[in-house]
Amino acid sequence: MIAKIMKGSDFKGVVYYILNNEKGTQIIDADGLFLENNDTIAQGFIGQAQMNPKVAKTVGHIALSFSKEDAPRLNNAVMAQIAREYMERMVIKDTQYIIGRHFDKEHPHVHIAFNRIDNNGKTISDRNDRFRSERICKELTKKYGLHFSNGKEQVKIDRLREPDKTRYELYQILKTEVGRCKGWNTLLDRLERQSVDVQFKYKGHTDEIQGIVFTMNGYRFNGSKVDRQFSYSKIDSVLSRNNYGERQMQPQPQTYQEEISLISNSSGSLIEGSLGLFSSSNVPEEQQPYDPYLKNKKKKKQHKINC
Repeated sequence: MIAKIMKGSDFKGVVYYILNNEKGTQIIDADGLFLENNDTIAQGFIGQAQMNPKVAKTVGHIALSFSKEDAPRLNNAVMAQIAREYMERMVIKDTQYIIGRHFDKEHPHVHIAFNRIDNNGKTISDRNDRFRSERICKELTKKYGLHFSNGKEQVKIDRLREPDKTRYELYQILKTEVGRCKGWNTLLDRLERQSVDVQFKYKGHTDEIQGIVFTMNGYRFNGSKVDRQFSYSKIDSVLSRNNYGERQMQPQPQTYQEEISLISNSSGSLIEGSLGLFSSSNVPEEQQPYDPYLKNKKKKKQHKINC
């Protein structure tokens, strides 16, 4: 289960989109509206929105999409229940709404249109709504035993429209290049070869980078809007890890150099190499391993000489 959140100011436009007969729409739930036709629904939204004229974007529009693997389980009643619980957790309450189910795609999905001006004339907050929505979608997916999809990995690009098509193509490029580049210069060069322009956003009049913007096919996307993993800070972190890993894999310089000494006899033949320097005959007596037999033998020999 995933949610796409949109906001606007045209109630008539969103109502006609959701209740499009070509999509086989079925209204599975509604509250606070006369459902006689599209125009009466839109007028009901508009009338309540006028209670708070200071708010520009009074239209709330959320698409809830489910995996096609869950289709056999998701009848209208179940989808309405999940949608209502999603709205409750998002604190979208005490306001007008309609929930319409579309049948134009192979995966089950519903559209929620709601009034951001509630029944008391107060504004329904959208603060951190996308982060809250992502968490709530995961919670509901787990609660109802739904299928966890792989998100962008299962997108059918041939069915996408602009700018979503370009956004997905850019996602695929960034996923490949960021994962294999060791620094910004390499990444920027590879992106330029694929017609992707990159601009950095700076904090005030300082040199501190606080954001990144990608331009492709004439469309501009903030990094985090392509995917949360492609914000400037997260890309920079990945490039640093890639570079660190590359250094760790390189052979480390030796801290010592083994010298080989060759000792030749008078005829020039090789007698022994450097390892011979460390044979027992060349090790000082105090460093040789203790051998009582050798010690006694040496004492006897010394005794004979003294005699």
